[in-house]
Amino acid sequence: MIAWLQKGNAAVVTGGANGIGLAAAQRFLAGGMNVLIADVDQNALESAKDVLGSHTGELMTHMCDVTDAFQVEELKQIAYKSFGRVDCLMNNAGASVTSALPWEDLSGWKKQVDINLWGVIHGCHAFIPSMLKSDESVAVINTGSKQGITNPPGGYAYNMSKAGVMNYTQSVAHGLRQIEDCPVSAHLLVPGFTYTNMISKFIPEKPPGAWAATEVIDFMIESLAKDDFYIICPDNETPRDLDNKRMQWAMDDLINNRPALSRWHPDFAAAYEAFLAK
Repeated sequence: MIAWLQKGNAAVVTGGANGIGLAAAQRFLAGGMNVLIADVDQNALESAKDVLGSHTGELMTHMCDVTDAFQVEELKQIAYKSFGRVDCLMNNAGASVTSALPWEDLSGWKKQVDINLWGVIHGCHAFIPSMLKSDESVAVINTGSKQGITNPPGGYAYNMSKAGVMNYTQSVAHGLRQIEDCPVSAHLLVPGFTYTNMISKFIPEKPPGAWAATEVIDFMIESLAKDDFYIICPDNETPRDLDNKRMQWAMDDLINNRPALSRWHPDFAAAYEAFLAK
C-alpha cells in the first residue's frame, strides 16, 4: 500500500502530457488523486485532457518550462493554491536533444543538461521545502535512465544528464534521511526500453521488446509499495538479471581499472560475452 496514493491527495507530474508522465497521471487520477500535469507543449497538454477523459480526481494542466526555476516555482504555487497540498512530485520531464560527440554542439549539451538534470533540481528546490511540512507521508519521484548507469555510446549528453539525475536523487534521499521523522521519501525511476513519443519519432510502431508506458507505471507502483529507492524496470527484451550484469560490468571497469566503456571495447568483447554467459 502507498500511503499518499489515495482519494483527495494531490500529485504534480512534469513532462506529463505524454509517455510515462501521462501514464502516471492516469494512474493517480484513477486512484482519486487530484493531478496537475505540466509540460512545455501547450498542444500536447490539450491532447492529454482528451486522452485522460473522465476520472475521479481533479485534473489541471499548466504550461511550464522546467529549465526555468521561476516557472517551476510558479508551478508549485499553483499546485498549493489549487489543492492545498502536494503528496507526490514526479520530476519526469526529459528529452533527447543531441547525439553529438563530447566536444561538439556545446549549445545542445547545455540544453540537454538544462532539461534533464536542472529540471529535476528545480523541481526539488521548489517543492521539497513545502512538502517537508506535511504531516503525512509524501514522495518525490525523479525519472532517470539506464543510460545514466551504463553509459552506452551514442547519446553522450543524454547519458551524462541522466547520470546526474541518479547522483542527485541519491543525495536527496540521503539528505532526507538526516531529518528526524521526515515525511518525504525520494525514489529514482529507471525505465527500461519504453515506447514513448521520444521513440516513436524514429520507430513508427511499438517494437515487441519495448514496454508500454502503462507497464512502467504498473512496475513503479509495485516498487513504491515496497518503498524501493531504485525502481529499475525490465522490459520485454531485457530481464533484470541482464540489467544486473550490465551494471556490474560497468562498475567493474572502475574496480579493475579497465578502459572506459570496456563493454564496447573490442579487446574486451570476448570477456564480456563470457561474463554474460556465467
